[in-house]
Amino acid sequence: MAVAYMTEEGYEKLKEEINLLETVERPKISKQIAEARDKGDLSENAEYDAAKEAQGILEAKIAQLKNLFASARLIDKNSIGTDSVQILNKVTIKNTKNNQQMTYTLVAESEANLKENKIAVNTPIAQGLLGKKVGEVAEIKVPNGIVSFEVVDISI
Repeated sequence: MAVAYMTEEGYEKLKEEINLLETVERPKISKQIAEARDKGDLSENAEYDAAKEAQGILEAKIAQLKNLFASARLIDKNSIGTDSVQILNKVTIKNTKNNQQMTYTLVAESEANLKENKIAVNTPIAQGLLGKKVGEVAEIKVPNGIVSFEVVDISI
């Protein structure tokens, strides 16, 4: 089982999602199955089939999230430095061709959210930046070639 590094915030969100699925969604689907079963002949009961399928999907999701939860390792924000790029750093980079600057926070895969500028540490850009210091240039292979990004700033 692969270790999933995450922040305490991400860990708590995951715990809440599992709890919601188990205490709210699971009983809701069980009720739908019982209601469909009460309508009689199960061999031609589309409601019953749909509810059973939804139950299977829900149980698979719960199992997947519980696996992630079991393999989670919390990252201590106090142990994060800014000498070189590492997980949980906020990194400002500059595209050396067009001088466009972007700022991303490197996070665990389960916490990635592009709208919040949080990219997963296992993405090509993050992988190329890991270990770089301010002023260093990372050559990162992207779908349309290789892009050079200069590390402008590293913060927490």
